[in-house]
Amino acid sequence: MNQILETSRCYLRQLTIDDATHFYELNSDPEVIKYTGDKAFDSIKSAQQFLENYNPYQEYGYGRWAVIDKKTNEFLGWCGLKYSPELNETDLGFRFFKKYWNQGYATETAKSCLEYGFNQLNLTKIVGRAMEANLASVKVLEKIGMTFVKKCEFELHDGVLYQITIDN
Repeated sequence: MNQILETSRCYLRQLTIDDATHFYELNSDPEVIKYTGDKAFDSIKSAQQFLENYNPYQEYGYGRWAVIDKKTNEFLGWCGLKYSPELNETDLGFRFFKKYWNQGYATETAKSCLEYGFNQLNLTKIVGRAMEANLASVKVLEKIGMTFVKKCEFELHDGVLYQITIDN
């Protein structure tokens, strides 16, 4: 296990091929992916192929991480940072199984990812994007201290851009 972060209830680790079933199930719920612009995987094999080709850890030193419950060792979803070279920026993202919504996991892990980004990776700015209609995700971005920058397009829908900066 390649643990990256720990919160009071969870630990975050690198995604592995062994997470393919979880990834497939997570993206199979239409409510979970409603505001993401993503499509469900065709099969567990498709999720496995995605994970086999997921290499931002080697390329940039960070990426999206599996969120694991410390008590039950259960996969709750993912949260993490994503570098976009075409924009030269790092984006915070998160996705959880519906049964874990409204329990503070997104806020808890997103806040921890921000701290890691600023304190360990020495980033000076992290952004968060969401579809404007995704009020739950917008609320998380605001709760962790991000500020609204502008309305923007997000996966061909009306979206919002938030950011947080720090002077290193």
